[in-house]
Amino acid sequence: MSAVGTVRRVEQVMGLPVSVDLRDERIGEQAVRRVFDWLHEVDARFSPFRLDSEVSLFSRGELAESELSTDLRYVLQVCVDYQQRTGGAFRAWLPGRALDPCAVVKGWAVQRAAGLLRRAGARDFCLNAGGDVLTHGVPEPGKRWRVGIRHPDQADQLCGVLEVGSAAVATSAAYERGAHIVDGRTGLPPRRALLSVTVLAADLTVADTTATAAFALGEDGIAWAAAEPGCSVFAVRADRTVFSSPGLPLV
Repeated sequence: MSAVGTVRRVEQVMGLPVSVDLRDERIGEQAVRRVFDWLHEVDARFSPFRLDSEVSLFSRGELAESELSTDLRYVLQVCVDYQQRTGGAFRAWLPGRALDPCAVVKGWAVQRAAGLLRRAGARDFCLNAGGDVLTHGVPEPGKRWRVGIRHPDQADQLCGVLEVGSAAVATSAAYERGAHIVDGRTGLPPRRALLSVTVLAADLTVADTTATAAFALGEDGIAWAAAEPGCSVFAVRADRTVFSSPGLPLV
């Protein structure tokens, strides 16, 4: 049963289901509508699958770098930053392929959407974009949000549950979309050293990009992600052994 004042909505955006679970009596449907309007705008502007998007126009050389929006400049700078920090394993540009900054765009867009809710006065809410989750406040007085980590072998099972307050949780794996993550150093999917990498951070741009970068790095990605400032890691290796950062709020 829905709590009093709860607003829940799910829409298909950016090729995946996005849900908003708002637990504030004072905040209504209008704030949630602004969230989805923003996410649809991001999809139109940044999707590499839309021929008329800003990303596609820039990728084809039909937009100069000096003509790019401030938002796309920021996203591309994050891509460059992670490319450098991973020695090229994380890469939005691959030889012979179009520019694809999706690994940064989703987390960044949802983080910005959370900012829209906070500016509208929302204190307690959860955003879920295809399994990457951003929480704020509490679901109920005296309780914390629980975020499940999908079992990499069994879609209907969890291999862990995190209990969090205001946080961001993102998972990278090959079980939903196949080998869509590429090691930029080779141009090929990473060796199956990892089945999934989940990152807990304060910001979904960081959590999502770090998880993707760690998966691209393979086995070395576990230690790399765990050493990233403000990041905790839950990783399942191909041999089904698990790495969990000390202090990770597993329940």
